[in-house]
Amino acid sequence: MPDDLDTPVLDNHLHLDPRHGRGIDAVEEFARLGGTHLLVVNKPSWLLGVEPDEPDDFRPVFEETIDAVDRATDALPGRAWPILGVHPGLIDRLVDERGFTPAEARDLMQGGLEVASEFVADGEALALKSGRPHYDVSDAIWEASNAVTRRAFELGAERDCAVQLHTEAAEDLTDLANVAEAAGMDPGRVVKHYAAGRLAGPTPSVMSDKDRLERAAESGEPFLMETDFVDDPDRPGMVLGPKTVPRRVRWLLDRGYDGAVRRAHVETPAAVYGIDTEAALE
Repeated sequence: MPDDLDTPVLDNHLHLDPRHGRGIDAVEEFARLGGTHLLVVNKPSWLLGVEPDEPDDFRPVFEETIDAVDRATDALPGRAWPILGVHPGLIDRLVDERGFTPAEARDLMQGGLEVASEFVADGEALALKSGRPHYDVSDAIWEASNAVTRRAFELGAERDCAVQLHTEAAEDLTDLANVAEAAGMDPGRVVKHYAAGRLAGPTPSVMSDKDRLERAAESGEPFLMETDFVDDPDRPGMVLGPKTVPRRVRWLLDRGYDGAVRRAHVETPAAVYGIDTEAALE
């Protein structure tokens, strides 16, 4: 383990874009500060030049993400894993810009998730990503988005994997946890990306600002830490940079939150994803 932190350090949700962004340079920066493990989520398909018409059109997005993860693993003391899925914001592009009906968009996005789940079944990806818009939408789009999310839970149950969610800001998402449970998933394996410090329902992946992290540490509940680094040179100040999680781990340790650090970087990753972050460093 790195001498400076003496713990696994996992960023649970970030993006890498070797074509347009910093790519492996960002991974190396994360590692220099004490970072050890990454969960890399594929960028929205349209940001990689893919405007899908059928489910297989998502495949190059997933393959490019897996390739970036392989290179990231080579630069880390631990390793990286891919999280694959369909960004919920795609439904607006399909309906508003490309003339799809909400039902047609739903079917295409569900099909994309089914393709992503093939990579999970083959051992090439760790988990799925789905969700619903975090902004106001029509009833038809809201209903279609919830159907897409429900399909992600069904696939998570079938593939025995976690599902990361992009949703509206909330501290109570028991409605989605209940849908996951009805689909056969353990709600604890549903992860709310960009979470605040406390959350009812899914497991929170907490944005790594100090206030949120302190709430999560004090809660005694399972949580993860993330930056949502977007790796986009056109949005350099967007969300948090790759140094943030290692720096915040040091901050938590300095304040005596050793147990919370272990929860976020060892215990919760094991419970949610079935990964052993300590063994990956041995």
